Amino acid sequence: MEESLSIMFTIQSWYVLGPVGIIGLIWFISWAKRQKGKVNLAQYILLISFGIYLLCVIHLVFFPIDVNIGRYANQTPWYMTVNFIPILTIDLTTFLLNILMLIPFGMYIPFLKKTKASVKKAAKLGFMLSLSLELLQLLIRVTLGSGRSSDINDLLANTIGAVIGFLIVKTLFKISQLKNMLKQFQL
Repeated sequence: MEESLSIMFTIQSWYVLGPVGIIGLIWFISWAKRQKGKVNLAQYILLISFGIYLLCVIHLVFFPIDVNIGRYANQTPWYMTVNFIPILTIDLTTFLLNILMLIPFGMYIPFLKKTKASVKKAAKLGFMLSLSLELLQLLIRVTLGSGRSSDINDLLANTIGAVIGFLIVKTLFKISQLKNMLKQFQL
């Protein structure tokens, strides 16, 4: 009788995000020392909050990762777990949650970009981040057997979220009482 190997376990987010957060903090401290007074307290707060936001997004999108390799692995081919049909297959709740998830990302763009940021740039950055997340989900699905799927509607929702966040902050910059305060946070 031939026995096949089966590997099944769960990777919790803190196993990955804890070390990533510590490495990120060490990098941030060394970067801050090299700036020698060029960065103010508001900018430090902005950068630290952006790092925490990115860790939260990674936690929401990828974890927990259920590794399932071998005999009891999911037998569905990877291409059957990718939704290539936009709009017609939208799950409204998931779509709205994906919009909400990237609104903060769009709000950070005017603060993090030294050059003039635009709606087109915000859409491009939101799309690129979303595409990276979806491709990583697919890679994890293929290599580790995780139950996550990739969806074209997530790309649309995340891009919309980034644009909405960008437009919110750009509108706030037009209010003269807030403009000077918000400029303190810009890099």
